[in-house]
Amino acid sequence: MSGLILIAVHYTLPESKKPDPTISLKPKPILRSFYTVLKNPQFYTYTFTGAIAASGLYAYIAGSPYVYMEIYKVSEQEYGWIFAFIAVGIIGASQLNTILLRRFESRQIIVGALICQSLTGLLLFAGAYYGFTGLTSTIFLIFIFLCCQGFSFPNSSALALAPFSRNAGSASALMGSLQMALGASASVMVSLLSNKTPLPMTGVMAFCATGSLVTLLVGKRIIRNEARLNKKIPI
Repeated sequence: MSGLILIAVHYTLPESKKPDPTISLKPKPILRSFYTVLKNPQFYTYTFTGAIAASGLYAYIAGSPYVYMEIYKVSEQEYGWIFAFIAVGIIGASQLNTILLRRFESRQIIVGALICQSLTGLLLFAGAYYGFTGLTSTIFLIFIFLCCQGFSFPNSSALALAPFSRNAGSASALMGSLQMALGASASVMVSLLSNKTPLPMTGVMAFCATGSLVTLLVGKRIIRNEARLNKKIPI
């Protein structure tokens, strides 16, 4: 796959930017660039918002095989169809997001998506804790939960990178690294908390969704305060 992508990039993707000899690839300038990016309130607010929300997806990937096949006794083939069904929901939501952007701003969409994801995550966890959800309702709630990911992730990424031009590459690399690190941590937590029930998976998913919403609300306040200090309009 990497080879095919390399060939496609070489022959079909035109270069739009000339090499900049002032940009150094030595460790010290790169770390300095990372520090400059990381201290930007808009970057760390939306990067951590998106990364924490996306960690719920990693928790689902880590915990769903056991939950579906061991607790709800679905077959390997049925699990594959369930996984595909939910994946279609994520893809469909991301496509719907492009349509919604014609009428709403990214920061409006992401708030609505995270509120919906948090409520769904809490309901999913409560259902697992009190035992009032079965296979069908669990699939439905996870479907809604992860569809929200199709709205929150692209908008958080766009808003995190919006303040940068020269350091856009460093910002994108740093954002991706943080997302992967938090996602891996969520997967580990599901494994460490394993108790032969759906609670570890649903609990981590609910925690990620609500944590992401809290991060966004606190971060937006920091962005507004920073904008007032700099006499700029908040983004």
